[in-house]
Amino acid sequence: MKKKILIVDDEPNIVMSLEYAFKKQHFEVFIARDGSEALEILQHQIPDVVLLDIMMPNVDGYQTLTKIRDNDSLQHTKVVFLTAKNKASDIEKGLQLGADKYVTKPFSVKKIISEILELVT
Repeated sequence: MKKKILIVDDEPNIVMSLEYAFKKQHFEVFIARDGSEALEILQHQIPDVVLLDIMMPNVDGYQTLTKIRDNDSLQHTKVVFLTAKNKASDIEKGLQLGADKYVTKPFSVKKIISEILELVT
């Protein structure tokens, strides 16, 4: 069975490159441009992993993660922050809220794929 990933980011170039890379790895890929779109998708899909930006319009990544962690049906879903917020306090906050990993931008697509594969296999 294909692994499912939800990519949540408001930067189209990042979304396109990640979508392409994960499809090549045989993932079923879902895309959301902000947290509210992500939460809508999560009502109908339970991905293995959510790749989540923090700084987005409407509902940010912190709020999105909190809602994911409060949802019992998503308790096994892994969440990886992928963000430009790279201060130690940002990383600490993200992990305290329940992120499984925290990766900062700029990033290597190859590294992201290996991080995600490590989490879901």
